[in-house]
Amino acid sequence: MGGQSKVFTLAEVSNHNNAKDCWLIISGKDLKVAGALLQSTKICFVYKVYNVTKFLEDHPGGDDVLLSSTGKDATDDFEDVGHSSSARAMLDEYYAGDIDSSTIPTNVKYTPPKQPHYNQDKTTEFIVKLLQFLVPLIILGVAFGVHFYTKQSA
Repeated sequence: MGGQSKVFTLAEVSNHNNAKDCWLIISGKDLKVAGALLQSTKICFVYKVYNVTKFLEDHPGGDDVLLSSTGKDATDDFEDVGHSSSARAMLDEYYAGDIDSSTIPTNVKYTPPKQPHYNQDKTTEFIVKLLQFLVPLIILGVAFGVHFYTKQSA
């Protein structure tokens, strides 16, 4: 793994997405860059490309797992499984080069679309719920009144 490593783009790596030619992109927190006067430490992600074609048949989770992770940053898929240290060491054997991190899209925080504000008190649902509460109370009150009135007149 020493010396100059080849640098790929995401588009180049995405073309290697089948059982006869399968490449994965996995990042790691391999490089720490110290800030001025050690005030802060910034962790940079180094994206590495691995040609795992020869490993497809031997992968304990099956080749579908690896094939579904092609064409994107497969780091989360790799980390979520909880691979052993020996599995992480095997990565070196399949190292093909690095990737130009500017070609990998950044994760964008989801923001839901803005919806118009509505007054809940004016909706028909609110009126129906209100009537479901009030009608039994009115019936109970009328029944109590009729019972009390008929008891006094007797």
